[in-house]
Amino acid sequence: MDYLNEQIRLLQQKVSRKKHLHARVCNLRGQRSALQYKIAALQTSAMKEEADVVRLEGRSLASFYYNVIGKMDEKLDQERREAYAARVKCDAAVRELDAIERDLAQCSTELNALDLCEEHYRLCLEEKAAAIKASGFPDGLQILRLETLIQLRECHMKELNEALDAGKAALFTAMQIQSSLESAEALGTWDMFGGGMLTDLAKHEHLDTAQTMVEKLQIQLRRFQSELTDVSIDADLQISVEGFTCFADFFFDGLFADWAVMDRIGQTRSRLRRTSDLISRVIRQLEEQTGATASEMENDRHNLNTLIINA
Repeated sequence: MDYLNEQIRLLQQKVSRKKHLHARVCNLRGQRSALQYKIAALQTSAMKEEADVVRLEGRSLASFYYNVIGKMDEKLDQERREAYAARVKCDAAVRELDAIERDLAQCSTELNALDLCEEHYRLCLEEKAAAIKASGFPDGLQILRLETLIQLRECHMKELNEALDAGKAALFTAMQIQSSLESAEALGTWDMFGGGMLTDLAKHEHLDTAQTMVEKLQIQLRRFQSELTDVSIDADLQISVEGFTCFADFFFDGLFADWAVMDRIGQTRSRLRRTSDLISRVIRQLEEQTGATASEMENDRHNLNTLIINA
């Protein structure tokens, strides 16, 4: 019977994992489809911006016009900034898509290994139920029910912990970005009072760090969202979580197109705080569910032990 109990426990975990993976695959496929459409639009935009730079650098009428009015350098710098920002957004989205493809491949491989686990689980349950009935063990079926319920709660606890890990990783990255932006803002303020070239370079180094970390955060936010596919959280919060995938768009839309503007850094920091607050709220709900599930498991185990002792 001990061997059968262990088989049932392992198969229950596999059945629950398969259900979780199916939900995650559906979520990732939806993300992939939306991102592919977005990348196509971003690539078109980036090529247009880069073509504008080439046009101004060449012998176009626009180039002649800006040379005549003495604003060629100003216009060319603007076009180069816009081309850079468009390419940054496009490259970030491509790397985000690569991460989704890797996650999908990993999920598909794991799903293939879980084929037929539901059937094996059903057969094991039937075998144990038959053994309990044949033995005439008092409260045997009630014991089986409690054991199954405990196993289900264990699987749910694992899903909650995976979502918690994903959320905490995203929150840590968000805090790192906040630190980089705070440093860039402080250096920018100093630069306005004559900080010089070294101060300006240091500010841009912090912005470059923030850019790299935002790409990482965007991937983590998508993974966090996919981990939440079969975890119940507040409905209004779930709607807000779906907006996670827009954070990088906001960050890249203007910060690097006009990164000397201090107000833009302040706006981005404010948006980042709101995103961090949302992540923290979801984490708190997950922690509450983890505590409640642990309490329910403890109660079920107590009832199970009572049945066994009194049998």
